[in-house]
Amino acid sequence: MVFSVDLRLDAHDLALARGGRRLAEGLTFSLKGGEALLVTGPNGAGKSTFLRVLAGLLAPAAGTLTLRGVGVESPGQAAHYLGHAEALKGALTARENLEFWSAMLAMGDPGLDPQAALERVAMNHAPDLPVSYLSAGQRRRVAIARLLVAPRPLWLLDEPTTALDAASQVRLAGLMKDHLAAGGLIVAATHGDLGLPARELRLGGAP
Repeated sequence: MVFSVDLRLDAHDLALARGGRRLAEGLTFSLKGGEALLVTGPNGAGKSTFLRVLAGLLAPAAGTLTLRGVGVESPGQAAHYLGHAEALKGALTARENLEFWSAMLAMGDPGLDPQAALERVAMNHAPDLPVSYLSAGQRRRVAIARLLVAPRPLWLLDEPTTALDAASQVRLAGLMKDHLAAGGLIVAATHGDLGLPARELRLGGAP
């Protein structure tokens, strides 16, 4: 699908805190459709906290967040959040997990059917296997397929290449580029190169 030409994510004077301790403050940026932001910095700098704030899972310590062009009140309402946990039920098959998330996260326009999404991540051989049978890398690929079954304009990705082999990382880069080409937004926390053009937001100062 193609996202709204008016799509834009704005953050103004955002501050992050964890356990009562300020991790970052004064974060101000604007991303328009088709742009990506890579969040970098040392461990403990607040990269995961930043994504969880964007996803609406945590409240910012200060500042405002706005996602324009999709008719929702907060960015988290129109976001896919891929964190360290895959959010998959081990007793369900890969197909059943994707069917569940397709229904849960649908925003109107249909995405790929589960089988087609699994093909995009080279998991088309295992739609009927319980997720608990899969390796860590295979589970990660099923979690990435979730991004495809329910189109959402904002992808929030926390170390998305974790457990992926080189071929899977290349496929993920292709999916991210496709999302940007359709006018979507990506904010990704990473320690490495994700293989796509992006601006950088560094937390925690110099390494």
